[in-house]
Amino acid sequence: MENKNTISGTKTGKAFQTLGRLSRRPGASTMALPNGGERKTVPSGARTAPQNGLGRTRLARELFGGRYRPGQSLQLDKIAAEYGMDDDSVLKAFDEFQTLGWVTLTGNLSVTIHSPNPKEMKEAYEVRAALEEIAGRTAAAFLKSNTADLLNEVGAMRAAVHDGNLDACVEHDINFHQGILKASQNDVLVRVWDTLAFDLRIRAVIGKISSEMREVVESHQPIVEALHKGRGREAGLLLRNHVETFSEYIKKSESDSSFHKALRRDLEGAKDVQQAFFPPQSLSIPCLSCETFYKPAHDIGGDYYDFLSLQGGRWGIAIGDVSGKGIGAALIMASLQASLRSQALHPHLDLTTLIGDVNRLVHESSPTHFFASLFYAEYEPATRVLKYVNAGHNPPIVLRAHDGQSAMFHLKPSGMPVGISADSRFTTTTFQLEIGDIVVAYTDGITEVENRNAEPWGQRGLENLLRSCSRQTPQQIVKRILDEVSTFADRLPQRDDMTLVVMQVQDDCHV
Repeated sequence: MENKNTISGTKTGKAFQTLGRLSRRPGASTMALPNGGERKTVPSGARTAPQNGLGRTRLARELFGGRYRPGQSLQLDKIAAEYGMDDDSVLKAFDEFQTLGWVTLTGNLSVTIHSPNPKEMKEAYEVRAALEEIAGRTAAAFLKSNTADLLNEVGAMRAAVHDGNLDACVEHDINFHQGILKASQNDVLVRVWDTLAFDLRIRAVIGKISSEMREVVESHQPIVEALHKGRGREAGLLLRNHVETFSEYIKKSESDSSFHKALRRDLEGAKDVQQAFFPPQSLSIPCLSCETFYKPAHDIGGDYYDFLSLQGGRWGIAIGDVSGKGIGAALIMASLQASLRSQALHPHLDLTTLIGDVNRLVHESSPTHFFASLFYAEYEPATRVLKYVNAGHNPPIVLRAHDGQSAMFHLKPSGMPVGISADSRFTTTTFQLEIGDIVVAYTDGITEVENRNAEPWGQRGLENLLRSCSRQTPQQIVKRILDEVSTFADRLPQRDDMTLVVMQVQDDCHV
């Protein structure tokens, strides 16, 4: 099997081969004013740098967005007046557009519009994805615990989206990515960025993804978190995924409407298929009262929970979280569920062996950088014994009322997530449940919800809430958690899949 750590490197190599082709294209260097050209003073007078910058952004967006027809001729002085730019700035902007093959400057200070080349844009974004992955890996060491500027840019992007100011949003987006690039202290990457005019390309296409802009903005937050913790590999992969997703949005916007309708129908169908993966609400486990909640961040997601009826009256209980979101994560989730079910329903294996086999199956069937945290337990109603393996998952909390107090026990991880390494080892732990105990299992979409100050609710927030829940039903507890999370988030969009499984050991239960 191919080593998982080599795949992104291969993509990077191919991308920089593409860079060679792009940089050797005719006209791919800065061009001077054509012979005979004479600069004119823009009648509206000198503009400030912010005015020039926003005018350049709007000009690039409308040029690439199709406001001007291929073959149309434009006068630079009229464009300067319309977009609030001075003569030097408008000439520099069209000089850059000519470098990218979007226009041709002529000697009488006019330009002829050309059709943008989608293939060239796609190749450029392949280079950008590789470039940002490398920058993120390197910059993490310098940005660890030093991401205040990046957070400010994300906050400014959110405010701009809220205000409907697309041009301001894109300026902060560019500042964000250039900040990481500069922090990498890699002059080669900076030169590549400048050579392919990525800031201009981002400005040009932003209008095509306006409907996706809120999601694009929120995808910056996990990048900041990884950089703040100094996790270079994670930050690099998140940056690559961000750029590749951005590129997909551009392609999506250029597809015809019938394709979009078909895609939406397929997604709706996929939601129905995924819903069938989850156990029915009517399912009941002897001596356990259960309540569940699942909400993906997108149409479909990578969170997972399951209840399995096993031999000997035992029950399997699973909750997991696949890295990533969307269709890719959902496919890995389906593979994880199938693998776990096929192993758990075989003649009984000890849990250490069972999860080891599941880990190998997931590792072999998933692409690079996909893995899943997994908590899997087998519960025996007759004895109330819970045997479990926690493979890198958020520790479920056992809440126990005793003498008017609430005691908490954490079912902590004893191994890494499944799918990372085929040779991972897992440990089985036994916990004795008592009548009235409440087990709260969750994914990090619950605890990592953030407020408008980018502060997470956290496990502490969950535990503080649960201390007052020992006398409540699973249904009441799920509602209280969701209400608290919603209030804390203050209407910010959901960034991650959210799953809750709350179970209570019933009294007067005879098996």
